[in-house]
Amino acid sequence: MTDGKQRVIFLVDDDRKLRRLVAKFLRDQGFAVQEFQDGSEVVAAVQEDEPAAVILDIMLPGENGLSILRRIRNDSAVPVIMLTAKGDDEDRITGLELGADDYLPKPFNPRELLARINAVLRRSVPPVRPEAGAAADDLTVSCWVLHRKRRSIAVGKEEVELSATEYRLLEALMMHPGMVLSRDELLNYARGKDFGPFDRSIDVHISKLRVKTELLSGGKRCIKTIWGSGYMFEVGA
Repeated sequence: MTDGKQRVIFLVDDDRKLRRLVAKFLRDQGFAVQEFQDGSEVVAAVQEDEPAAVILDIMLPGENGLSILRRIRNDSAVPVIMLTAKGDDEDRITGLELGADDYLPKPFNPRELLARINAVLRRSVPPVRPEAGAAADDLTVSCWVLHRKRRSIAVGKEEVELSATEYRLLEALMMHPGMVLSRDELLNYARGKDFGPFDRSIDVHISKLRVKTELLSGGKRCIKTIWGSGYMFEVGA
C-alpha cells in the first residue's frame, strides 16, 4: 500500500515490456502503479481498493478489455482510459458507450498518456458522502421507495437491486421529482466527473434502470425522456 497522498494507477496490459516501461514512467511522475497482465483480478481489485484511475488494454488474453470495463462499471465510477491497437473507431465507440473516460491508440507517447490521466483526474470530483445516519434513510416518491442502505428500488413488497451507477442516477432523479435533469447534470451526480458530448453511457444506464423499474411497476414508465433536455422522474408514476 502507498501513503494517502500518492495516487494509485491500475495498469492492465499483457505486453510485459510495455507495461513495465509505462509503469516506470508513471512512478517517476509520482504515481503508485499496480500492474496486471490480464483482467482476471482487476475487477476485484477495483472493488476492494478503488484506484485514482485504470489504464485498460482492450486486446487481452481471455476476457477482453471491453468486457472487463463493463464489469467495472457495474459497481465503480473510477476513471478508465482504454488502450487499443486497432485503427478503426468501433472499439473506441463501444468503450465510450460502456463508460470509458478516454482512449489512446497504440503506439503512444507516455507523455500523452500522462496528459490524459491528468485530464480525467482533473474532471474527477470526489463523491459527496452523506452525513452519518443519512444512508439508512429511505427515499420515497409516490409508490417508489429507494433503499439507500441496500442500494435497491422497491414498490410494495417487490424489490430490485441496483448497480452503483444506477443507484446514484435514480437517487438524483428521485431527489428532484417532476424536474428535468440534463444528461450532464446526471452524469456529474452519478459518476462524479464531466463527460464529453459524445459519451452515451448515460443512455445505457437509463435504459437498464427503465427495465428494472418497469418490472416493478407492471410496465409503467417512471423515468421520462424530455427530448433535447434530459430525463425526469414522473411524480405520479
